[in-house]
Amino acid sequence: MNIKALELLEYNKIKSNLRELAISELGKKLVDDLGPSDDIDRIRTQLTETTEARIIMDKSSAVPIQNLVGIENVIEKLGKATALNPEDLQNILGLLRSTKKLIRYMEERKYMAPTISNYAFSMYELNDVIEEIDRCIQNNRVVDKASTQLEKIRKKIYIAENRVKLKLENIIKSPAYKKYLQDNIISIKNTRHVIAVKSEYRNNIAGSVIDKSSTGSTLFIEPEAVRKAQSELELLKIDEDKEEYQILLYLTYMVESYSRELNINIETMAYYDYIFAKGKYSKTINGRSAKVNFDGYIKIRGGKHPMIGCDVVPLDFEVGKEYSSLVITGPNTGGKTVALKTIGLFTAMVQSGLHVPVEEGSEFAIYNDILVDIGDGQSIEQSLSTFSAHVKNIIEIMKAANKYTLIILDELGAGTDPAEGEGLAVSVLEKLYHKGSTIIATSHYSKVKTFATEHKGFNNGRMTFDLATLKPMYKLVIGEAGESNAFIIALRLGMQIDVIERAHKITYNESKDYKSLLTNEDKDSKRIETNYYEKAKRPKSLDRQKHEQDDQKTVDYKIGDVVFVHTIKQKGVVYAEVNKKGEVGVMIRNKKMLVNIKRLSPFLDSKDLYPEDYDMDILFETKENRKKKKTMSRKYVKDMVREIE
Repeated sequence: MNIKALELLEYNKIKSNLRELAISELGKKLVDDLGPSDDIDRIRTQLTETTEARIIMDKSSAVPIQNLVGIENVIEKLGKATALNPEDLQNILGLLRSTKKLIRYMEERKYMAPTISNYAFSMYELNDVIEEIDRCIQNNRVVDKASTQLEKIRKKIYIAENRVKLKLENIIKSPAYKKYLQDNIISIKNTRHVIAVKSEYRNNIAGSVIDKSSTGSTLFIEPEAVRKAQSELELLKIDEDKEEYQILLYLTYMVESYSRELNINIETMAYYDYIFAKGKYSKTINGRSAKVNFDGYIKIRGGKHPMIGCDVVPLDFEVGKEYSSLVITGPNTGGKTVALKTIGLFTAMVQSGLHVPVEEGSEFAIYNDILVDIGDGQSIEQSLSTFSAHVKNIIEIMKAANKYTLIILDELGAGTDPAEGEGLAVSVLEKLYHKGSTIIATSHYSKVKTFATEHKGFNNGRMTFDLATLKPMYKLVIGEAGESNAFIIALRLGMQIDVIERAHKITYNESKDYKSLLTNEDKDSKRIETNYYEKAKRPKSLDRQKHEQDDQKTVDYKIGDVVFVHTIKQKGVVYAEVNKKGEVGVMIRNKKMLVNIKRLSPFLDSKDLYPEDYDMDILFETKENRKKKKTMSRKYVKDMVREIE
């Protein structure tokens, strides 16, 4: 499958998360090798494996999988005419013990996971190997009872060592040698028993210098009195090494005779690790299995992109029955690209045998390839423009497209002259449709929406938009074309209605009443604007006269009053009543300031502008702050912070 497409869909991030859930390096390697398959039987088997692993994980998370650390290195040593060391053999023992546990574990869960439980029956317990290694090796050492001969040799070594130590103890305890010794400790240097002698008394003790301290002030001497006993001990040590090697060689040959069985155990253990990693990931994303088909039919119910989290708006999507191609329109940052990526990523995940976070009833088509054009695709090295990069990518997509291809195109035809861009977009859609591909594209061009409406095999979809808040709702609605909402947004931001209605007529050659689309907040804003306008039309002499009259009396400014600030010759809205310093809080062009009451003149009373129960916070607070204020007035919410200016 197309590697670039999988990267654009962030498939590798899914694999990265999955890899972290595998215990062994061999299990992680299987995750690394994971990729979408187009073999429907294999996909169904892999989905069944994941489902059964998830069932087991929901019941019990403690699966006896060994980490297999170092086991590959041990297996590589087999057949090379050398003995395994005790640590290697204990690695083999650990593998076989884990194998026994896993076989029992899966046998006990056959009723809930019949498919993956059967894999355990291909594993080998090798009890004779377990018994022999356990009898001969403990704590990474060959034990005395590994052989009768070894036991005899070690008894002789014990006696010989005690004989040497006894002679040395007699020397260090003798008053005659006391002043020559650095300390009264018997040490072992280069396998020889020695005593610490001050260097200046070297010639006072007969024997061989085996080692010396870093400063040279201490010499480690093997006294002549223990040389013979020490030599006997050395010969016994050589006999011990020979016998240990024979035992290790015997165990190595036994392990080698089961190398095939051991490899099967290792491979099966790693595969179980891989399967249960998929089960863990399913649990992490609250995933489920989905039906698969070769009919080009995709149905997603309540899909949530696994990299975004629980707060994402669920995606409902369908293609492949009445229509095989869908054109999605809607606002920028409205979730179109996320919807595209979700559809493509889910398809790749299902074809990889992974669960996806969807509701029951979801179904996915199997494709030979997924071809994607998402993002600007710019390359500094190739010096391509955004549009050129898109076109280059689409050319490759058109070459590879066939009826077993899922094609995902984001903002088709964007990055160039709109008239030519929408013409190119329609032409590309036609070409890909005739090739039989399943197409999911996003666009904001009117001709593309019209094309999808009028042509068989196509359908429109739109991402919903909240006109009241001017925010996208991230919900896909199929069967309807989305509006650009440019006129509504301009209206909500304060542009005059007559300008908006004229723009609509120029664009669509028809009239439309936009007054009905105004919200209460919009109307209040328009009322203030109208009053400003009417006030501005009054003779200036009347304004001056009013200001002079107002200066002669104390004005009790209320929140919401419109006032005139003489120092800057601008109007503002009172957001805070007069304080002890004689200052009034005034907001001018969304900027709040304190102004001395003497520098203000009343312009419009709030009671003439707003209903009696009007929420003044609408004028001065952001919507987010208003929501927080309401929430905090009802209950305590940890870490919630409301900004107050």
